[in-house]
Amino acid sequence: MTPDFLFQAVVYLLAAVIAVPIAKRLGLGSVLGYLLAGVVIGPSLLNLVGRVEDVQHFAEFGVVMMLFVVGLELRPSLLWRLRGPILGTGSFQVIATAGAVTGIAILLGQSWPVAVTIGLILAMSSTAIVIQSLAERGVLNTRGGQACFSVLLFQDIAVIPILSVLPWLAHAHGAVPGEGAAHGHESALAHLPNWAQTLITLGAVVAVVIVAHYILRYVFRFVAEAKLRELFTAVALLVVAGVAYLMHLVGLSAALGTFIAGVVLAESEYRHQLEADVEPFKGLLLGLFFIAVGAGLNLGLVAANPGLITMLTLGLIALKFGVLLGIGGLFRMGGGASFLFASALAQGGEFCFVLLGMADQQGLLKSDIAGPLGAAIALSMALTPLLLIVNDRLIQPRFAKMGAPREHDAVESHDHPVILAGFGRFGHIIGRLLQANGFGVTILDNDPDQVETLGRFGLKSFYGDASRADLLEAAGAARAKIFICAVDDEARGLEIVDLVRHEFPHLRILARAVSRSHAYALISRGVMEFRRDTLGSALDLGTDVLKALGYRAHRALRATQVFRCYEEESVRELAKHFTNYEDASYISIARQQLQNFEALLREDLKRQHLGGEDAWDSAGPPKER
Repeated sequence: MTPDFLFQAVVYLLAAVIAVPIAKRLGLGSVLGYLLAGVVIGPSLLNLVGRVEDVQHFAEFGVVMMLFVVGLELRPSLLWRLRGPILGTGSFQVIATAGAVTGIAILLGQSWPVAVTIGLILAMSSTAIVIQSLAERGVLNTRGGQACFSVLLFQDIAVIPILSVLPWLAHAHGAVPGEGAAHGHESALAHLPNWAQTLITLGAVVAVVIVAHYILRYVFRFVAEAKLRELFTAVALLVVAGVAYLMHLVGLSAALGTFIAGVVLAESEYRHQLEADVEPFKGLLLGLFFIAVGAGLNLGLVAANPGLITMLTLGLIALKFGVLLGIGGLFRMGGGASFLFASALAQGGEFCFVLLGMADQQGLLKSDIAGPLGAAIALSMALTPLLLIVNDRLIQPRFAKMGAPREHDAVESHDHPVILAGFGRFGHIIGRLLQANGFGVTILDNDPDQVETLGRFGLKSFYGDASRADLLEAAGAARAKIFICAVDDEARGLEIVDLVRHEFPHLRILARAVSRSHAYALISRGVMEFRRDTLGSALDLGTDVLKALGYRAHRALRATQVFRCYEEESVRELAKHFTNYEDASYISIARQQLQNFEALLREDLKRQHLGGEDAWDSAGPPKER
């Protein structure tokens, strides 16, 4: 370890420690603090660091880790529900932005291959800055935040075909690849035929999915048995680095590969531990990445061409903002979500620099174009936190009252045997029943309006997110006996169940199943005590219908009870075969089982009827049928 390396480490860390708290205190956010710190210590001002490119390549691993953590928080079911926004909103944004920029570039006298290249480059946005900034504001899971994530994910995927298109555009332009082209990153498969490259690339992605889903859980279990936390951290980093390197070898985005691995591992019981172990490294490397971006900003070039670069920067932001705002209106996001969507994505991104470098190597963009474009992209990234601040303080208040978000309630210390998560139309009935019978219940709900409304009727609950381990600890989970998950959001309910099973394995879990597929997911997690949302009330109404049709009360009740038994048995049996509702094998088994159960049900009810088991009744004599 050389003194020069130690000096640079001290400079980077000191810059972050000084700049970020000041930026946070001024309400500018940590991202802008890192960027400003980079500008100050970079070659354009104090010149306290060496080659920024070396640090930036290392720090880009922070973006890879960030997408791995994001993947861990996205279950495949949730990602599948987002397929519409990813393919729809994402593709529309890339095509619309690239088309608008291409048109302007042609009007300014560029040839069509160069114009298309510039359009494709400037269509990208900064995954690192946007995700970090939205996460800090707590809006990543809002409609606008999910739209941003969908577009960013599509952009990360789109980089792969864009890189493939650039050589064709260079050929159409008649460009001669520069000397750097031979030294740039080239896939290890470049010497193979296209069909072989495609097969091996798809095989690499499938291998990541299979290993993550079927093998890594045994690896994690083996390592966890050693009870050495640092070893588990090493394995977590090995997974991220290994997947990133594999994707790099086959010419895919390392960030996209680790995101896929994270999504697959989102179903793992080790998800929370993985996230906790990777998070500190992700935060540190992301901070280093932002500093490197700031340090790489060529202020000399900006000073030499202030008018041109200012026009390019503001023009890029204004154009993308207008396109994104139009997309928000087209997809009916709502005013507030549309402005958040446009404010967050109206900048260039990390992949812009990758594509610029590739375009330069292919001879598509000359230095007099690439230089100002690179400076404008970096400036647009630096201005994004300011644009989000303007959105927060001036635009969003016009659409909604932007009061400070309510803090979680301080949960009183007690020894109640039951913790109930979710106090809505389903959960409040359970809570009232238990309290009426003298059992203490600690009730948590993350809807402040629901907490306040029920509080006016004397129903005590606490505002808090039950997916947080520290809040459950404060609620007495370590001393409680039973945990009831009654939340109405399927994905969030499963997340809470996973957390409770991992952090408080002694708790007996009873759950609300919002749908049949939700019930299957609970069964796969070993939660066998659940009640489906509408089954009980539907069967109660069915009993009334049978009585209205002439059944005696006892016979109607017995028919309903027999049907419930067969229905619950059916759910538990079909859970063994369920993958999705389009699976032909599952449909065949379900249809056969439905026929068998109906035949058994009719036979069972027939035996009961012949046995004369409707002796008691309070509804009077049967009506004629």
